[in-house]
Amino acid sequence: MNGLSAALARRMMLLLPLCAAAVTPAMAQGQQDFTLVNRTGYEIRELYVGPSRTSNWGRDILGEGVLPANQRRDIRFSSGTRDCAYDIKVVYSDDDTAEWGNLDLCKISRVSLFWDATRQVSRAEVE
Repeated sequence: MNGLSAALARRMMLLLPLCAAAVTPAMAQGQQDFTLVNRTGYEIRELYVGPSRTSNWGRDILGEGVLPANQRRDIRFSSGTRDCAYDIKVVYSDDDTAEWGNLDLCKISRVSLFWDATRQVSRAEVE
């Protein structure tokens, strides 16, 4: 190996750990991660996302916060999460609720919620 090649090889070896560190955060995300978009025209006070195989909703993902109308929230899962089928439940500020079941979050990147005034129900569109 000539001097130039050896210097280039050393630099590449020094960069490899930096490249691995840059990739790690993306790899740490769960494949179930998605964005929830509130297009209902109403404030969402509580949000629950739980595996379809259980009846336990778990904790309110919004915590002390709310999801105002026309806003979005990124929902993140840990990298060790294995389930793909999830149910979503929202509680609006007026205590009305809506639920959607058996959503394959491994194939969905966005869930947009809408209020259907004609039918008087909330509906969801997935991408």
